[in-house]
Amino acid sequence: MTPSEQTKLRIGLFSIGLDAYWPQFAGLRERLLKYTDEVAEKLKGGGAELINFGLVDSPAAALRTGHAMRAADVDIVFLYVTTYALSSTVLPVLRLAKVPVIVLMLQPEAAIDYASFNRLQDRTKMTGEWLAYCSACPVPEIANVLHRAGIPFQQVTGILHGDPECWTEIQEWTAAAQVAKVLSHNRMGLMGHYYNGMLDIATDTTQLCITFGGHVELLEVDELSDLRAKVTEAEIEQRLRVFEQQFDIQSDCPASELKRAARTSVALDRLVENRELTSLAYFYSGSGNPANEDTIASIILGTSLLTARGIPVAGEYEVKNATAMKIMDGFGAGGSFTEYYAVDFAANQILMGHDGPGHVAIAEGKTKVRPLKVYHGKVGQGLSVEMSVKHGPVTLLSVAEDRAKGFKLLFAEGQSEPGPIMEIGNTNSRYSFPIGARKFINDWNSNGPAHHCAVGVGHIASKLEKLAKLLSIDAVRVC
Repeated sequence: MTPSEQTKLRIGLFSIGLDAYWPQFAGLRERLLKYTDEVAEKLKGGGAELINFGLVDSPAAALRTGHAMRAADVDIVFLYVTTYALSSTVLPVLRLAKVPVIVLMLQPEAAIDYASFNRLQDRTKMTGEWLAYCSACPVPEIANVLHRAGIPFQQVTGILHGDPECWTEIQEWTAAAQVAKVLSHNRMGLMGHYYNGMLDIATDTTQLCITFGGHVELLEVDELSDLRAKVTEAEIEQRLRVFEQQFDIQSDCPASELKRAARTSVALDRLVENRELTSLAYFYSGSGNPANEDTIASIILGTSLLTARGIPVAGEYEVKNATAMKIMDGFGAGGSFTEYYAVDFAANQILMGHDGPGHVAIAEGKTKVRPLKVYHGKVGQGLSVEMSVKHGPVTLLSVAEDRAKGFKLLFAEGQSEPGPIMEIGNTNSRYSFPIGARKFINDWNSNGPAHHCAVGVGHIASKLEKLAKLLSIDAVRVC
């Protein structure tokens, strides 16, 4: 099975009804099956695999469906409540499936056509028509049993037809489940060591794997240096052409530095392939080993390209932020490494950015490459990237420490604004927030984040809230 096949979301859908109704109300079962097929068609979007287990209408059918779901290895279950049904048709399925469940209470239309309904006169037909609308009826019973069983569940209440708000919510649950699956297969490489003295970024990687899943692969800088020594001149030339396509290389960038960065970029790709990495965090302060220092000082362009293609790289060995970047990337928002740089009180905006990797795929225009005579606080000198995140809506995400549950998701929605930035060869953007710069800083800091976070394009707070629920951790929205 390929990595993409391993991370493809597998959705299980089943609907519920009551077998005692079928001989009493002609056509009701067939109508509810049709509705179930409609829900299945709508859930198929987004590239997920959908397995429709059909209408479960008895405890015996529930037991069979539960075993079938477990055998199918589904990642999330959508329970479509079509009419009244016994809680005993639900509990066996979910006890066996043991995955997150979303309860769908979807009436076929916004309201019963009361005039037509009351003209039916035949009270059996009237009851059959009503039963097709009573999706909400058994949910309190189901919720009671699931609470007592310790089975967490989420709910979506709405209309099967003509309710875009409802279906947007359902799509967000699917997107959150997809990101949760990506995280469960994330292979994060950790290369080098922590930046000495930065206590905020020290992370319990065992707890990381418990909370998010995945695997942590410990790497040595020597391995990358060895791969770098084996890169050919032809590979360097080819990578230089990639640099020309992807970056706006400034005229004062020495050709020797570009070649040095190209060599490291090729080696990074090989390291990622050899170790099957899907994210990376690194830092190396240098110990007098010229090969390793040369490697780390030329790493920024290569790590920026990796980040842009869905393998996020965080500097300063920031494990939590590499996870945050992976989450943002999983939602299609990008996820660039950033921190506070300064506050523009006159504009009520915050400048945020970072040295090291930038997410070139979410840049406003082409990412510039500039030479630096010193990497502030780090070893060596060489090339760096300068970019601003696309102007428009953005979301900031921090995977923050939580004393009770290990981690929590801390996030805020804002805007990336046009305006002057410091042209210092770093990623650098101006952000405004609906609560203002002062309150944002105070509220964000009060939740105990590390000083790094990930920024992505678009407003995705509602998706992050859903992901946190699927992971059974807390979500804190600042704005």
